[in-house]
Amino acid sequence: MRSPFLKSFLYAFEGIFASARGRNFKVQSAFALLAIALGLGFGIDAASWLAIFVCIGCVLGGECFNTALESVVDLVSPGYHDLAKRAKDCAAGAVLVMSFASVAVAAIIFVPKLFELLA
Repeated sequence: MRSPFLKSFLYAFEGIFASARGRNFKVQSAFALLAIALGLGFGIDAASWLAIFVCIGCVLGGECFNTALESVVDLVSPGYHDLAKRAKDCAAGAVLVMSFASVAVAAIIFVPKLFELLA
């Protein structure tokens, strides 16, 4: 029998995999892989790696929260309701804000590297 502690990790991974089946998580994962590839290609420093991985974690973690909230809202409000729509829109908006911030971080890190490459 598995320990409750180990079970909690298994349940958490089930949640990640449930989120990963969504289109947005797949798109965000592709951008995360692109950022990692660019970081490897440009040989970015440790602080830049830290920023990249914090951004990846925030966006993908936010998408997991968004998926969870959407599931709960759909469970308790299967029909249309303005408050259900607002909750789902706000959760999606939070992920969008994190994504925009991540794009800004990526631009700060990679645009100067691209200019160096082109110069």
